Amino acid sequence: MASPGATAGLSLLAAATWGGSDFAGGWGARRASTLLVTASGQIVSLAALLLICFFLRLTLPGTSYLVYAAIGGFEGAIALAVFYRSLSMGAMGLTAALTGLMTALIPVLFELIHSGWPSTVTVVGLTIGLAAIWLISHAPATEGAGTSRRALLLGASAGIGFGAQLILFKAAAAGGVLWALTAGRIAGVAAILLVIVIAPPKGPWRGFWVAGVVSGSLDAIGNLFYMMASQLGRLDVAAVICSLYPAGTILLAGILLRERPTRRQVAGMGLALAAVALLSI
Repeated sequence: MASPGATAGLSLLAAATWGGSDFAGGWGARRASTLLVTASGQIVSLAALLLICFFLRLTLPGTSYLVYAAIGGFEGAIALAVFYRSLSMGAMGLTAALTGLMTALIPVLFELIHSGWPSTVTVVGLTIGLAAIWLISHAPATEGAGTSRRALLLGASAGIGFGAQLILFKAAAAGGVLWALTAGRIAGVAAILLVIVIAPPKGPWRGFWVAGVVSGSLDAIGNLFYMMASQLGRLDVAAVICSLYPAGTILLAGILLRERPTRRQVAGMGLALAAVALLSI
């Protein structure tokens, strides 16, 4: 049975957890390769998920659910590598904003086609939420100068990949959340290792484990909250609220690193609160 309040609450927890994951990953990336940070976190969290599944003796779901999870995990990891590549090309603000918007927009369009239009209040909430994502993720205009078309194309492609992952994870979670998480992580680890083999990280291979474990663990917990939220209500509601996760990263950076958010980001956070309130009705 659909529960807008529970969906919004769990999605908000997912956004907060993913925001913490990105903060830990970003902190670690200042000291080591981002790919190594990501790979270490994925491997450790995969080991933990396998232990939990076997300890609880969870029954394997049907093949189709595992396939959905594996495809989502693999293409999501590739999308992450593409996203990092787009950011490395400069003008991170505009590229990240485009990626965040596409991440939310793809599930919204899918749900509109699959389940039809929601209530007027939900439509307003979704619209405000998409605007909030753009404002929170977008850096000042000065950082957008010189953005190449290729960087924007890669950023949009990454967003499409992330959005597709949200759709696939919702389908996979119907067969069992924990095994869906585990199957997705197995495929994600395989994809990240493939990327590392094809394009080995430059710099020292050390100093990435702590940040990687924290980031990977929070990412897995965020995925858990998202999958639970997607089973309780509309996909578009869960996807838009979850995509507000950059707000969590910004707040942590402000508290721990004394990095002040811009006025645009503060305005986006205000809109985000309004969107969550509307989507909870």
